[in-house]
Amino acid sequence: MIRAVAPGRVNLIGDHTDYMGGLALPMAIDLSTVVEGTRGGRRISLTSGEVDGMADIDLDDLLASNRDAANEPEWRRYVAAVASLVEPSEGFTGRISTTLPVGGGLSSSAALEIALALALGAAHGEDPRPLAELCRTAEHRATGVPTGIMDQLCILSGREGHAVLLDCHSLTVDHVPVPDEVDIVVDFIAPRTLEGSAYAERVAECATAETRIGPLRTASLDDLHVIQDPVVRARARHVIGENERVRLFAAAMRSGDWVGAGQAMTQSHASLAVDYGVSTDAMDAAVAAAVARPGVFGARMTGGGFGGCIVVLCARGADVPGRRVRPSGAARVTVD
Repeated sequence: MIRAVAPGRVNLIGDHTDYMGGLALPMAIDLSTVVEGTRGGRRISLTSGEVDGMADIDLDDLLASNRDAANEPEWRRYVAAVASLVEPSEGFTGRISTTLPVGGGLSSSAALEIALALALGAAHGEDPRPLAELCRTAEHRATGVPTGIMDQLCILSGREGHAVLLDCHSLTVDHVPVPDEVDIVVDFIAPRTLEGSAYAERVAECATAETRIGPLRTASLDDLHVIQDPVVRARARHVIGENERVRLFAAAMRSGDWVGAGQAMTQSHASLAVDYGVSTDAMDAAVAAAVARPGVFGARMTGGGFGGCIVVLCARGADVPGRRVRPSGAARVTVD
């Protein structure tokens, strides 16, 4: 019996920076997706504990399986995309289950990709980068959305009790302690999907900004005056400012400055809402209500935007609606 477990992730700060090679500080969480079953044969046959239907992939015709999956439920497209990249030597029969809210901004898709890849026998050594790149490519094939590598790299680099500081240009990882004296709370506000959203437009706008001022990961706010288009300038301002907020947040967490860390989170949300235009009225209201509660240091939307969850940093035991999550270890696979 094969059992592959991949945690979800909550991004504490650093959204819409990863596809520009910037900084992000997510953490793997104690909610996960599990793929379990047996290897053998020449077909991948999977059912889901949460969604109707079945994925049935012919390993001898992966091209046709990908083509046929294009009009199938979303989770089957992920199975076909991952299988086409892993190219397993044998099939797999089993079941998918998850405790992650689908469309909640907690990276249920990346968790599925990674759990599938591990179950199908993808190489998984000490270096998480090759598998993270493979699963990111699977995401692109399954959805057509040009997402970054933050989710996959975080899930494959998680450490108990720590968040993961990522440099999405060098793909280096540094672990930042999340002590027990603070709580991380996620509160699901509204379902969302990045397919059909303006996500790809944001990627293109940032690429336009880079034609004027060079890589946003190394640019400064002083460089923005040469960008004439006010929308493109605002997108670049978010990415440049967000990279600095990640640095400030990481330093504050390491020094126990919860107020400073919370301020960086709340400022991040304002930038995502105003400069990047990926929040919603409901998300803004939820963040405002959260930061007004006693014991809350800061809050922000988390994930790609257009709905999903907010994340709150608060004193341990503070009265905050939502689910408390703890930093989890990395994805893993066991063979019985």
